[in-house]
Amino acid sequence: MSGATTGSTVPRRQLGRHLRDLRNASRLTVRAAAKQLEWSEPKIWRIETGQVSLRSLDVEAMCKVYGADAELTKGLMGLAKETKNRGWWHSYGDVIPEGFDLYIGLEEAAERLSWYSSELVPGLLQTRAYAETLIREDNPGVPDEEIARRVEVRIARQALLTRVTAAPTVEVALNEAVLRRPVGGSTIMSEQLQRLVELNELDNVAVRVVPFSAGLHAGIMSGPFVRMRFPANGGGRDTEPPTVYVEGFTGALYLDKPHEIDRYDRAFTAIWGAALNHEDTQSLLRRATREL
Repeated sequence: MSGATTGSTVPRRQLGRHLRDLRNASRLTVRAAAKQLEWSEPKIWRIETGQVSLRSLDVEAMCKVYGADAELTKGLMGLAKETKNRGWWHSYGDVIPEGFDLYIGLEEAAERLSWYSSELVPGLLQTRAYAETLIREDNPGVPDEEIARRVEVRIARQALLTRVTAAPTVEVALNEAVLRRPVGGSTIMSEQLQRLVELNELDNVAVRVVPFSAGLHAGIMSGPFVRMRFPANGGGRDTEPPTVYVEGFTGALYLDKPHEIDRYDRAFTAIWGAALNHEDTQSLLRRATREL
């Protein structure tokens, strides 16, 4: 088993988290699991904390001991292959089954989520009708039942905004073009804008619009992205390294190298500085709703 640290740590951390959850669900201690697998306890610990890459055959052995079903085993074996990649691209459509998404797990664990979106309302803030319009457009020919399932996944994610325990701080900077593009028609879009107004009144959510009058700003250069930061442990250290997620047309880009995080930190700070304040954003959202 390789201990290489090249490439993104995201797949390793995600794989370790899933394997730990499987072990706990099977009611096995680290010692018991190590004994059955004929490994050392430190090896199990390094795997579960995402410190090492893992062979797919090792994952298969762990899944067998933990009683995982065939689909989950296949997904985790695909994820194990990603832990050895030096690049950042993870095409989760071909090696990881639908719904077994790296991003959702990271989003759930994050303490702070900072978005810049240039074209569309982010999934966490979408109404059901707006989400369905986008998902249907992006999946031509897919049966209605599957479309409905994907919409439900997106809506279910939104529960984290108002969860009672440790709801994350969410900062969303929207290019004004997002407001002006009537996705799904005027009725759906006006409902979506009203939803943004309502969410912007939550204590842990801040939506800001970067107006056209801001001219050239950092978001035009960076493109859309999500920056995720995670809670600190008892020793004051981050439980997970900060991660930036960039969605592409055929895959997703996860960045967690310090110099990359620093560059996106600076970009988001500049974008936020170019955005309207809370009151002016709310006013613009309401005005755009009336115009629709």
